Amino acid sequence: MEDYAPKMSAKTDADLRRYVAEAGVYREAAVLAALAELRRRGQPAPEEEALRPALEAAGAAERAAETAASAAGASRPAGAGPLPADAAGGGPVLYSPATIVIFSLLFSMLAGGALLGLNFGRLRRWGALAALGVFLAAYLVGCTAVLAWAAARIGLSPLLSLAFNVPAIVAYVAFFWPRYLGAQPYRSRGWVLPLLACVLVAVGLQAGSKYLMARQPAAVRAQMEQLLVK
Repeated sequence: MEDYAPKMSAKTDADLRRYVAEAGVYREAAVLAALAELRRRGQPAPEEEALRPALEAAGAAERAAETAASAAGASRPAGAGPLPADAAGGGPVLYSPATIVIFSLLFSMLAGGALLGLNFGRLRRWGALAALGVFLAAYLVGCTAVLAWAAARIGLSPLLSLAFNVPAIVAYVAFFWPRYLGAQPYRSRGWVLPLLACVLVAVGLQAGSKYLMARQPAAVRAQMEQLLVK
């Protein structure tokens, strides 16, 4: 486990208090090191007495999980692939590749990208999050132009939607996940809340498009309807 004491000694008092105030965001060892540094500076945190037992218990569990993960990794043959989600009994809680693929197919590659981005944010991998954002922006610009060109000639169809989503899905699971998350053990995060959010967004977009369509002049509406059924 990483030694956070040297890092905390270089941080300001405000940074240390943020670690304590947002204890649920940071690793337990980091919060414990921040508490120790505040105490060393003669500014013990009022929350320390309440936080310390839970933090120490969680830290012990994390150390046990890391030991189990190391033992499991050492006993696996070379090329055996990633550990399953619960192989180590711990690790960060992340949306799995399967969940990302399913949401990308059911809703849009943007939904899958959002789940992958939440994984990066949870692990505070800001470089990976920035790379994903650049990819999504470039992908949307390029694919929007290609889809507009194709729709004008063959009309909208489910095949166009599939062609829009599949390359992004391949990039998520074949590039971004192996490069930035790798084979580290993790626990699968629940998908119910993202599902509800996606349904609400889809319903809102559908209602908004109907409202905007109704406000268009009759000639424009006729052209748009013709394009949709072409």
